[in-house]
Amino acid sequence: MVMYPTRYHRPKSLDEARALHSDNEDASYLSGGHTLLPALKQRLARPSDLIDLAVVPGLHGIKLDRNVLSIGATTTHADVALSPVVRKAIPALAGMAGSIGDRHVRHRGTIGGSVANNDPAADYPSAVLGLGATIVTDRRSIAADDFFVALYQTALKPGEIITRIDFPIPDQAGYAKFRSAASRYAVAAVFVAKFGSAARAAVTGAGSAGVFRLRDLEEALKRDFGPAAVAHCKVDPAMMMDDLAGSSEYRANLVAVMARRALQHLGAACSYK
Repeated sequence: MVMYPTRYHRPKSLDEARALHSDNEDASYLSGGHTLLPALKQRLARPSDLIDLAVVPGLHGIKLDRNVLSIGATTTHADVALSPVVRKAIPALAGMAGSIGDRHVRHRGTIGGSVANNDPAADYPSAVLGLGATIVTDRRSIAADDFFVALYQTALKPGEIITRIDFPIPDQAGYAKFRSAASRYAVAAVFVAKFGSAARAAVTGAGSAGVFRLRDLEEALKRDFGPAAVAHCKVDPAMMMDDLAGSSEYRANLVAVMARRALQHLGAACSYK
């Protein structure tokens, strides 16, 4: 097998990370590495430089300020799942983090890496979109509705670094996922949240264009934030993925089932396989 050179960097500041990225045309940022490292092994990515953000100050940690829960980009899934602050403020978010992968994945993978990668089957994008969070970078703040562009595509510009994600505190929230038994990625999952008279519902794992809001369900939830609202929700199979994990019609039905279960278990996260 032909080897190729890759330089590894461990910057100690955002300025140093940005400088390394701008000085090396084919550089890539590294956070948890659960997507990038397998891509390297399979020769699907060949960055000249890996810039590890793990020890950059200010990118890790959880803070609650009034009605906003801020989670640093390099905070691991395990830290989110086990945080008493998250469990009290948004228990469904803590439960969702605890359902990701296995304990090895949860102790290495990061919220910023997951959101920046925007894998169509990842859990976090549904929470970010479902809660109407704000993605804060080293350059600007981006509303969740403007952040997720397409499969594996976001509004991030070249070299832009996610520093934290700000979640507004909902009145109620719930999450339910039907996961692949092999990968534990979502075949279909729904995150629902209530804010006063408004409601949001986001789907991951099922959409052919990635994470998306389920507008019909949101309208129904404004009138009745409970399982009965799902009866008024129509999920179009044309919007769903069709692959070995399930047909588009199967996924459309799963979305409705997961939405109902998320609403039956508000304040928690439920995972099925």
